[in-house]
Amino acid sequence: MGMIYYSCMKKGLLSISDLSGKEIESVIEQAVVMKRGDRTGLLSGKVLALLFEKPSLRTRVSFEVAMHQLGGHVVYLSQEEVGLGKRESVCDVARVLSRYVDCIAARTFSYETLDILAQCSSVPVINALSDLEHPCQALSDLLTIYEKKGELAGLTLAFIGDGNNVANSLLLAASLTGMNFSFASPLGYGISDEMSNRGREFAALSGSRIRLTNDPFEAVAEADIVYTDVWTSMGQESEGEKRRIAFSGYQVNDRLLSLAKEDALFMHPLPAHRGEEIADGLLENSHSVVFDQAENRLHLQKVLLTKLLLPADSGDK
Repeated sequence: MGMIYYSCMKKGLLSISDLSGKEIESVIEQAVVMKRGDRTGLLSGKVLALLFEKPSLRTRVSFEVAMHQLGGHVVYLSQEEVGLGKRESVCDVARVLSRYVDCIAARTFSYETLDILAQCSSVPVINALSDLEHPCQALSDLLTIYEKKGELAGLTLAFIGDGNNVANSLLLAASLTGMNFSFASPLGYGISDEMSNRGREFAALSGSRIRLTNDPFEAVAEADIVYTDVWTSMGQESEGEKRRIAFSGYQVNDRLLSLAKEDALFMHPLPAHRGEEIADGLLENSHSVVFDQAENRLHLQKVLLTKLLLPADSGDK
């Protein structure tokens, strides 16, 4: 599943489980402070490489703006420019970039690519999205929940849809921090046994509960947060029609949302496909905190970057 890194992430962040529950809470608390304060110049002279096999809006812009506001610089490298694993081996790319930059944020199709980058790199590597996990998204989501609810432990997050990278990271994040995780998907599209078993191991220690079902109404009942994502992720376009049929009963709409708690939050990592996983108008619903989630990518990633690039006795305070 990847390497377990040292405390404070000085070697990088590939999986949400590279952090303990206490470390996740610390990152969120620091993000709340970071969001309020001016940290201009904190990363002056530091350079972040964005190594992206997939296109991006929120991930690219949030990382670029974060580095700019902290006084650092960004080099963006697309797949066309680098040819990761094709024009040049993944390991060679990591070793070369390590001579130029202070950190690599990689957005890849395969988690294996990230793993090789991290093993061959002498600078920290951040998982900016892969097929297995999306830890930056999950951390930003927990920051949003904490801002709105004032706590994490004991809350119930219901995820409706595909057992994808976001679902995996949210399962692990919830089980590490004492949140209950309720998940509903059609048969054949659920969270893997390996990932759910890891979540249950963490849940046994934190006191959280995990419920996996095929019934979206059961999953959402009395939830504090209702979360969904696209049914077809990048790289799965050939399965689009098949997935639309399979997920047809899993749309989050007013009826489904009404089964959650009266003050439940609605969340989506974006981009959203209106009329598919969500009903028209749901992003504008009073329960929606979707655009707060998007904004919080910026603030959370500032904390990750400072924790990775500054000495433990400086920017982490």
